Amino acid sequence: MHDKKLEMYRKNQLDEMTFAEIQQEMTNSNLTSEKLVLMYKETISVRNKETNAVFEIHPEALPIAQALDFERQQTGPRSFLHGIPILLKDNIDTGDKMHTSAGSLALENHYALRDAKIVENLRRAGAVILGKANMTERANFMSEKMTNGYSSRGGQVKNSYGEFDVGGIYIS
Repeated sequence: MHDKKLEMYRKNQLDEMTFAEIQQEMTNSNLTSEKLVLMYKETISVRNKETNAVFEIHPEALPIAQALDFERQQTGPRSFLHGIPILLKDNIDTGDKMHTSAGSLALENHYALRDAKIVENLRRAGAVILGKANMTERANFMSEKMTNGYSSRGGQVKNSYGEFDVGGIYIS
């Protein structure tokens, strides 16, 4: 990062901050949505080589964040999520310039025609859809023996906290 203050913030505080803490920092003018997007993009560029957790970044995340910062200045935050960057699993439709492939090479060029309802709600609340996260291909519906966190499109996801399973909870 070019901004040394932001780089120190990113390295020392950002990882474990709650939404409430981030919102307080934005209220106090210590952070903006634009700065958050820049810091998260930097974190992804540094860590994704090791974790393989993020497929793609929304190409318009930065201007969306800037618009939300302007809106915050003019009328205040829409909600608790205003300006917060969010990553979505790659099986959630976004009717924009990002793919929705469910981790599958068979769907690697698929673009949804419209947002899923949850994405509509997130955007309405002022969240910034930052990008799409790698996931177990087709949400592990191909085989009960499939490795958690593996997809043909993105490869194997690794847990950044150590040798822990990257999958969700399976209840039979």
